[in-house]
Amino acid sequence: GVLRLDGVALADLAREFGTPLYAYSQAAMRDALAAYQRALAGRPHLVCYAMKANSSLAVLQTFARAGCGFD
Repeated sequence: GVLRLDGVALADLAREFGTPLYAYSQAAMRDALAAYQRALAGRPHLVCYAMKANSSLAVLQTFARAGCGFD
């Protein structure tokens, strides 16, 4: 009966950081990117993240570390 994100109870995050709170799963973001990378394997490509979709520094850093470009 506990809602979790990447193994962390969301109620604990809300207590620590307050609400409203936006919480993102780095694992889910990396998994989604990996699907694109697999689909493009063997072809020259650069997957770019649309910064206007979410300009959160943590989100951008996650994609930058994974080798993404940005639009």
